[in-house]
Amino acid sequence: MDKNRVLALKNSFDEVLHSVKDAQVEYWFARDLMARLGYIRWENFETAIKRAMTACEGVGLSVPDHFRDVTKMVPLGSGAERPINDYMLTRYACYLIAMNGDPRKEEIAFAQSYFAVQTRKQEIIEERILYIERMNAREQLAASEARLSKNIYERGVDDSGFSRIRSKGDQALFGYTTKQMKQRLGAKENRPLADFLPGLTIAAKNLAAEMTNYNVEQNDLHGEGSITREHVQNNSSVRGMLGQRGIRPEELPPAEDIRKLERRVKSEEKKLAAYSGRLPETDTGDDSHSMGDAQ
Repeated sequence: MDKNRVLALKNSFDEVLHSVKDAQVEYWFARDLMARLGYIRWENFETAIKRAMTACEGVGLSVPDHFRDVTKMVPLGSGAERPINDYMLTRYACYLIAMNGDPRKEEIAFAQSYFAVQTRKQEIIEERILYIERMNAREQLAASEARLSKNIYERGVDDSGFSRIRSKGDQALFGYTTKQMKQRLGAKENRPLADFLPGLTIAAKNLAAEMTNYNVEQNDLHGEGSITREHVQNNSSVRGMLGQRGIRPEELPPAEDIRKLERRVKSEEKKLAAYSGRLPETDTGDDSHSMGDAQ
């Protein structure tokens, strides 16, 4: 997601932020967030809200502290008004709702980061979006390689053969075997190479693996030799495509250990409920946009 899009989304969410006067509590109204999170129908969005309430309750927190039923009056064409139900939502409540969405959608990926971090500074939000994108790419690669392993096993290749095929594919993509790339990146030998790769090269490995899966299945390839040739060709093709854009995948700097990064992100998320505060029992004394950036 480029910086301009992040800024536009950030401004859109900031526009509907409210705060409780004399209290460090930010909140949003569900009706304001619905379209911003990519929902069209209120019924569908309310279902996501109720799932988030269940998740809140499941971790032992008080649902009314973070989700509050409210009623709004909306104008009709005749000049009259009618009541509609809405919800006041703390930052933690909004985060839980976003986590119920599909992070492949731009609005959801942004919201998961916007509500998770204890600041509204754009650069911090951008860092977390990159983490989500890298995690999604890593999960897609794991699924592709699991499918490839299954395909290979069904076609007469054992686990050792799969390791050899994957290493030769890596050599075609990077110019180095899997073991050599781990050494270049300072990765432990017993850890997957992809845990230390940036998102771009994870995606490149995934594309090559998916191409191999497709051709193995479509052409009913059997045996280590034919599948190795297929996988090497696909990785070579991906390397050539990257090279046309001036990218040498073996020269990209290593990314932070994805497990270490995940532990840090999870630790920050555990603090989110306490940071969000609790909705007040009485009138909010709304003082929208008064808090500024949290430091």
